[in-house]
Amino acid sequence: MYLLGYDIGSSSIKAALVDVKSGKAIAITQSPASEMKMYAAESGWAEQDPALWWEHVQRATKMLLEQHPDAADKIKGIGIAYQMHGLVLVDENQNLLRPAIIWCDSRAVEIGHKAFKEMGEVNCLTQLLNSPGNFTASKLKWVKDNEPEIYKRIHKIMLPGDYIAMKLTGEILTTISGLSEGMFWDFKNETLSKNLLDYYGIDENLIPEFRNTFSSQGKVRTSAADYLGLTPGIPVAYRAGDQANNALALNVFNPGEVAATGGTSGVVYGVVDKAVYDLQSRVNGFAHVNHTQSEKRIGILLCINGAGIQYSWLKHQVAANEMTYEEMEKLAANVPVGSDGLRVVTFGNGAERVLANEEVGAQIKNLNFNLHSQAHLFRAGLEGIAFSFVYGMRLMQKMGLNLSIIRVGNDNLFQSKIFSETIATLVNSKIEVQRTTGAIGAAKGAGVATKIYPNLKTAMGTNEVVKTYLPLDNKKSYELAYAAWESDLNLLLKENKSSRGI
Repeated sequence: MYLLGYDIGSSSIKAALVDVKSGKAIAITQSPASEMKMYAAESGWAEQDPALWWEHVQRATKMLLEQHPDAADKIKGIGIAYQMHGLVLVDENQNLLRPAIIWCDSRAVEIGHKAFKEMGEVNCLTQLLNSPGNFTASKLKWVKDNEPEIYKRIHKIMLPGDYIAMKLTGEILTTISGLSEGMFWDFKNETLSKNLLDYYGIDENLIPEFRNTFSSQGKVRTSAADYLGLTPGIPVAYRAGDQANNALALNVFNPGEVAATGGTSGVVYGVVDKAVYDLQSRVNGFAHVNHTQSEKRIGILLCINGAGIQYSWLKHQVAANEMTYEEMEKLAANVPVGSDGLRVVTFGNGAERVLANEEVGAQIKNLNFNLHSQAHLFRAGLEGIAFSFVYGMRLMQKMGLNLSIIRVGNDNLFQSKIFSETIATLVNSKIEVQRTTGAIGAAKGAGVATKIYPNLKTAMGTNEVVKTYLPLDNKKSYELAYAAWESDLNLLLKENKSSRGI
């Protein structure tokens, strides 16, 4: 008996086949092997074609079944994790109306800023837990204002995971967790946010019917089963945004537990049991996968757009001869903490929420042609990403989150010793690396929903800890390097605001 999980990322689609009895993934596939393209017609925009996601779901599934052809009729549930904050639009025939506006697109920043002021900051924070910001609702308002002919044809709006579920089942549904990440959920009244919908002039009928995260969300229809090589009728029983799902996969669903990931973007995600918010909305609260009206579970999320994408840029633009990340790490390890004064400010992938939606761009600072080498760039790149994590983590600590133990997966930036030890040392945290992925978590989530697993603890408690990072003794050298980096960032923020007359 098996469970199937998908992780719909902006870089690739991952699929995992999980054996129910052992709780282990017997196969994990990815399509494409290289990163999917993002399209930017204008600076600050980021779009993808959802049909491409579906194409790679098919390819990843077929690769799984090529490895385990006997599994097709033994899959008892499907779970979906997906890139958060995207906007997918379809007409009444479920045809796409335009490319998806995805998570790192910053075209709606000013729309959200205006809404935050005019709706009332306190009202937004107490009801939405956030500024409307650059989230899905604000992106939809952008379409309404700038593409009215497309807006008139919208039958339903969806998040990326909702779209894949639609392709599987033919049904258009969403979840409370998903609505909250789009700023469509009112936590004060535990219902759709009528205040924001009315302010933006958005028809409530455009919002899909919502279900619990762990629930029956349709069954695989025959046409989709034929494309995928599956048996019709498999229940789609779980869907969640990638960061909430990543926390679930890492056994983080109770107050005080913290997860992190360092993929294309970087995220730290801590669970609390009450409404907590930052007055500037630099970190954000969303309904966690196990949130209910009677038992609140809210995920406080720190997101850094310019994380793995920055190190990937260094690999492709600076590393020679198809150098691997492991080889880059070895070179960087020969450079001292602080990279001999070379610093990289990593915020070059759109407006950053942790910077109050400022878009400062990435910067290489203090480059000395007579001193710095390729290895210095690699170390400074890793340190810069780690410092951006620390910048946000210290804000979370001020909000009362406990970061003494952070659980992470073993398939992203936390494979880097330099990156991980820099964070562990600066925030005085133990970082626990577990052998799991988002796709595995999604599969197990479906197992909980279908009652194959009796509870979350049983489903997620089998993760193997493969590595632990502890704070290092030479904290002073890390603090000095961080202070110099933060000074660079503060100067950039000041210059950015000054250029706009603020």
